[in-house]
Amino acid sequence: MSLDPPPFDPELAACLESNKDVITPGLAPDEIAPAREETNADLAGLLDLLDLTTNGAFAFEDRAVPGPEGAPEVSLLVCRPKSAGAGASLPVIYYVHGGGMVLGTNRAGVDGALNWALELGAVVVSVEYRLAPEHPYPAQIDDVYAGFRWTAAHAGEIGGDPDRIVVAGSSAGAGLGAALALLLRDRQGPPAIGQLLMSPMLDDHNDTVSGRQMTGIGVWDRTANETAWTAVLGDRRGGPDVPPYASPARADDLSGLPPAFLDVGSAETFRDEVVTYASRIWQAGGDAELHVWPGGFHGFDTFAPHTALARAARAAQLTWLTRLLDR
Repeated sequence: MSLDPPPFDPELAACLESNKDVITPGLAPDEIAPAREETNADLAGLLDLLDLTTNGAFAFEDRAVPGPEGAPEVSLLVCRPKSAGAGASLPVIYYVHGGGMVLGTNRAGVDGALNWALELGAVVVSVEYRLAPEHPYPAQIDDVYAGFRWTAAHAGEIGGDPDRIVVAGSSAGAGLGAALALLLRDRQGPPAIGQLLMSPMLDDHNDTVSGRQMTGIGVWDRTANETAWTAVLGDRRGGPDVPPYASPARADDLSGLPPAFLDVGSAETFRDEVVTYASRIWQAGGDAELHVWPGGFHGFDTFAPHTALARAARAAQLTWLTRLLDR
């Protein structure tokens, strides 16, 4: 079997080439701390440009809510449309940030969720979770679950409808979103009506053909993936006793889940595990929409939003959300 990588979309290839001096696809364990410092510095600079009000359309606040038993509080960024009057009952997008479960904050990537919310008239709640390796599994999913439970219980006070909460995330955040959907099913609530999973990080085995094809190429490769999963799971990574709430691909049963949207690039590490996960949802009688974007690298729609492929991906995500909320 050839391990030649599939080609990048020409526009995206040009973006990678022009940024080749600042983008490295790999991440070693001793690079987590410097990468976190660099990411936080970049994010701090972006926050000067990031308008959480979206030109005055949203009011935002940070809420510290109860965390898992014996753990610190969980920080939620709550963004509510200013047009929503008292007693509003709007859809809620519960957003989980990416970063391999080793990087990021609840500001990372939230602008995409705010753009959806602007079109849909929705509240955005973005959760911040503890990061590995300082906080290994189950810290991440426990925090995400605690934040979701608070959101559902307090939806009314933030202008939201507890019966119309959509889980959304990108990369590691999408993997945590998939894990949250499994956890909510198995604990019988509170309910989520859908899961929007963009390039989800689903499988700690890290041994797919796409992972091997993209080693050393793109934005997030197999080496970085191994570092991140090992930070979360330690010596358990790839072994027999990893639970599905850590690595959703481990789930034996994918039935009874809310409708899912999954997308992924054809030229990225996670391609095969995402396609397999969507297929297994269908095989279990579930509802899933899958998009494999030709020539897309990991996170291309965020990295290069001006490109034709990114615009198509963003449009498909919004279309799915619109249909879901119209049901």
